[in-house]
Amino acid sequence: GLREFCFIVGRGKRAIEDHFNKDSGFLNFLRARGKGHLASELEDFYAKIEDSIIMFINQPEPRGFGDAVLRARPFTSGEPFIVHAGDDLVLSKGNSHIKKLVDVFLDKRADAVFLIEEVENPSAYGVVSVERLGERLYKVLDIVEKPSRPPSNLAAIAIYAFSPAIYDAIKRTRPDKAGEIQLTNAIGLLVHEGRPVYALKLGEGEKRVDIGTPEGYWRALSETLAFSLSRTFNSR
Repeated sequence: GLREFCFIVGRGKRAIEDHFNKDSGFLNFLRARGKGHLASELEDFYAKIEDSIIMFINQPEPRGFGDAVLRARPFTSGEPFIVHAGDDLVLSKGNSHIKKLVDVFLDKRADAVFLIEEVENPSAYGVVSVERLGERLYKVLDIVEKPSRPPSNLAAIAIYAFSPAIYDAIKRTRPDKAGEIQLTNAIGLLVHEGRPVYALKLGEGEKRVDIGTPEGYWRALSETLAFSLSRTFNSR
């Protein structure tokens, strides 16, 4: 699996770095209270961390998702890479959605591939116009950030596979009215230039969880716990 990670962080995000450092005291706390099974799960997580390369890069000012992605350029060293926003989560068995995303990226020799889903309020998302190529696969004809008149009800999920071409597109993307560089606009630039950009719709057993709001975060905790418990019981 993936073992090289780069987190783009800003001021006040020290808790993210702490999350990826082993907390032996908490492990002992769990064991002392008869929760050895939880301690074992946490140790599995720490073992993966020890087998990983993790880098943190600072974004001094909140200049948008596109600016954050651009700051990872030295880390990716001219290679294709995956971008996963912190406020989007997809639950799937064995993280199959990531594997499928990469498979499409490689098979189509794409410059960008991302996940999409049908939503009831597309004006709150980046929305795509598409040409259907298969049961779940689409060629992206356009993508617009939070349109007042959405061209479809297919919203982009902030999980992407990119070639290095996205960096040049971001550099050529103008800031919006808030002074932020939107990744959606950079992807749109690739589309308008005829670069290969595709979207993969979530399939059966794959569920997006929005953790961008306090309410969504609470629901995400509940749904992630239920998903984890179902996998545990099904594996017995």
